[in-house]
Amino acid sequence: MHRVALHTRILPGHEADYEREHAVIPLLLDGALRRAGVHEWTIWRDGTDLFHLVLVDDFAAMQDALRDDPADQAWQPYIGAFLVDGGQGMGPLGQVWTLPAAPPAAPAS
Repeated sequence: MHRVALHTRILPGHEADYEREHAVIPLLLDGALRRAGVHEWTIWRDGTDLFHLVLVDDFAAMQDALRDDPADQAWQPYIGAFLVDGGQGMGPLGQVWTLPAAPPAAPAS
């Protein structure tokens, strides 16, 4: 499983709209995301900046699977109306650093 971080921006003045629309996403979209290998998708907001963390089997395969999915085809232009550039061009962020879940084992003496 992969962790993928993404960054998008809300059009100023549409912060409440974006949050309202994400209070409950359409069930068909939920199913499409899960069938495409998404295990979890979390979004944080700082002003108009959105930071996404996606736990997914394969991000590229997810994008391919969703490209022709009717639920995602309906969702993208709808939610994209609240985003800078319609949310297009959203690619994974480069990872700089991570603290491992467990510290490395001490070398055997």
